[in-house]
Amino acid sequence: MMSSKLVQTFIAAVLCFYTVQTAAQLQVGFYRGSCGLAELIVKQEVRNAFIKDNGVAAGLVRLHFHDCFVRGCEGSVLLDSTKSSTAEKDSPPNNPSLRGFEVVDSIKTKLESMCSGIVSCADILAFAARDSIEITGGPSYDVEAGRRDGRVSLSSEALTNLPPPTLNVNQLTQAFANKGLTQEEMVTLSGAHTLGRSHCTSFSNRLYNFNSNSSVDPTLDPVYASQLQKQCPQGGGANLVVPMDPTPATADVAYYRGVVTNRGLFTSDQTLLTDQQTRTQVFQNAQNPFLWRSKFTSAMVNMGKIGVLTGNAGEIRKNCRVIN
Repeated sequence: MMSSKLVQTFIAAVLCFYTVQTAAQLQVGFYRGSCGLAELIVKQEVRNAFIKDNGVAAGLVRLHFHDCFVRGCEGSVLLDSTKSSTAEKDSPPNNPSLRGFEVVDSIKTKLESMCSGIVSCADILAFAARDSIEITGGPSYDVEAGRRDGRVSLSSEALTNLPPPTLNVNQLTQAFANKGLTQEEMVTLSGAHTLGRSHCTSFSNRLYNFNSNSSVDPTLDPVYASQLQKQCPQGGGANLVVPMDPTPATADVAYYRGVVTNRGLFTSDQTLLTDQQTRTQVFQNAQNPFLWRSKFTSAMVNMGKIGVLTGNAGEIRKNCRVIN
């Protein structure tokens, strides 16, 4: 009879094998024969949306991340709430800050008119994130596709799976490890904070009444803290936002340079300097943009494989907001 430890090891090996086999079913050019213009259509719609509002690029990258970290990359973040269930998009970590849903709707409408029932909403998110990074000056990369869409979306799961901006480096490392990503990939993917803006409520705890010894987080550059206090006055409106780095519409290493100078916006940004390994990676990325770009493409591809549904699992939604 197998010991409990051997049983656990066997189960872990089976799960690992299953995950690898499932991810292996994803492939570059998946729609080449069934909907050859799919990726081009996504790219054009992202570009059209970006011309109208360059902030949408950050929204689409974040949509993909928030999708993958809850139930895997299977489009559950796009589902609307129903009378009987509150969906992920209406969970506090996502509402009201998550955006880009209307761009996905536009893409899906065009794809359905050309090749109905072929391209999944999950793959649309992966393509749109890649195109958003590219259009903002970041690296381009091949997206493996073949994901199918899930049929469940629960607000409670967004609360328990999405890492909040208050985590320390050990908590962040564990949150990413839970999804099969390394600590280095965590630091690399944190660089996506080079894009977009944040609501003041996500970091105001660092500006006012921080602790009994200091009203402001002492790890925050004083000049930067003063600037943030002006932009985010205590008791200010819930919709106030500030750029996450000095170039919020450009995918560059300004994020890491900000962290190096104690200008990381979130606790989860500045905490990267508290561990020797993550600190080294932050400095390397800040000094070598090409290194970060190379690591970022690899990390995005790996993130896009988390918990994917392939083959006959799930479905291909006709409308990304509702199950078929």
